[in-house]
Amino acid sequence: MAQVERVRVVVIGAGPGGICAGVRLLEAGYRDFVIVDQASGVGGTWYHNRYPGAECDVMSHLYSFSFELNPEWSQRYARQPEIREYLERCVKKYGLEPHLRLGAGVRRAVWDEARAVWCLQLDGGTEIEANALISAVGMFNEPSWPDIEGIDEFEGTIFHSARWLDGHDLTGERVAIIGSAASAVQMVPEVAPVADQLFLFQRTAIWVLPKDDRPYTDEDRERFRTDPEAMPELRQKLIDSVNAMMTFSDMEARRNAEAAGRENLAKVIDDDARRKLTPQMPWGSRRPIVSNVYYPAFNRPNVEVVTDAIARITPDGIETVDGVTWPVDTIVLATGFAVTKYFAAIDVVGRDGRQLQDEWAGDPRAYLGVVAPGYPNVFMLYGPNTNNGSIMYMIECQVEYAVRMLRWMDETDTAWMDVRPDVVDQYNEQLQRDLDEIEVWQAEKGGYYRGASGRIVTQWPYTMADHCARLRADGPESYVVVRRSDINA
Repeated sequence: MAQVERVRVVVIGAGPGGICAGVRLLEAGYRDFVIVDQASGVGGTWYHNRYPGAECDVMSHLYSFSFELNPEWSQRYARQPEIREYLERCVKKYGLEPHLRLGAGVRRAVWDEARAVWCLQLDGGTEIEANALISAVGMFNEPSWPDIEGIDEFEGTIFHSARWLDGHDLTGERVAIIGSAASAVQMVPEVAPVADQLFLFQRTAIWVLPKDDRPYTDEDRERFRTDPEAMPELRQKLIDSVNAMMTFSDMEARRNAEAAGRENLAKVIDDDARRKLTPQMPWGSRRPIVSNVYYPAFNRPNVEVVTDAIARITPDGIETVDGVTWPVDTIVLATGFAVTKYFAAIDVVGRDGRQLQDEWAGDPRAYLGVVAPGYPNVFMLYGPNTNNGSIMYMIECQVEYAVRMLRWMDETDTAWMDVRPDVVDQYNEQLQRDLDEIEVWQAEKGGYYRGASGRIVTQWPYTMADHCARLRADGPESYVVVRRSDINA
């Protein structure tokens, strides 16, 4: 029989959440933990998403850990290679390498209440038992493949933007990009100059605002290195700016945003292309996106936006409902992620045999986005209804909460703690009422914000500061608590 590894805590995911959890566990004195990830390297979404042009839409000095401010960012919005390098440096600097178990995805997690442990089955047959889990799988972990007739019959090359086919050269090819959200906005300007033809298949036009993407100068970086106040002051300024916009309640700011979006859109010379790219929804209805180079790409003679719905994929192209066939060599699916799965992307069995995949089924609910009833000693990072602002800031608050609960368990000889269902219900009832008050989120029923029931299951309707404050104000009174003495009695 395979030997079972036993640890105090398993962290699932080696992206920003898992790295932050590892750093804070070490700071709190925990050494008996592992960080497991199906990928062969660290970085999470920044490991997998390496399509041309991949970058962050949060400014670099806010998309970083408060405990590891980085004076060396090259520009205001960092690109994927630089973010991944930053995360790799964090792993080395804080000594997380001995705790990593890479290339080992979690297939199943089962709660054993008699022993108060989670039993994990990993790829390759490895088994680990842990008293507590920190799920850092987040939202953007499982690519979403569209259900299009004939997708398996295409004889060219097809892949998802989140699983970029390394080594595949698009030079001189006829390329189709299906989807028009963040990854497509970033990818189109990079693919357009090398492709023979580029067709963007767009279902919904979105707002794309201009951005301040100036590079940092050598003088900027020197000031960040030598002035101890420079980076904290900039970071706080960014936090204040983001907090002010998160609830979309400032009507003047919304009008200014749409005016900037229209000015950005005016860069498209062709009237028909500009009409197709013009949003029909209020700004903020979907994820805000920024780019200075997306719209100008449609002025190239080899780039076309297609708005007729896709009927099917043929062996050599894409057929739209108007009967037109678009011959292509490569199809890139920029169709996003299965964002409503969260921790349920794994087969999780909790108390009394309850199945998280069945309970959530596209309609996840949690308390403070961090814990769910029936799954003791599990703390989620980037869980349901925590998507807004800078996720790096939000993750730090969630990790702080998880580590505080773990320390309380140790101090009180607690075997397991399970959030009370009444606490979860009351929280989610108020949460949904407040989500319904965000006007722009009611105007658009598409996108990834809503679950199968129609509830908004991804978004946080308050500020980042409020999320942190609520987590810090919460404690064991929200839980059913079982001491080890009760189990051993």
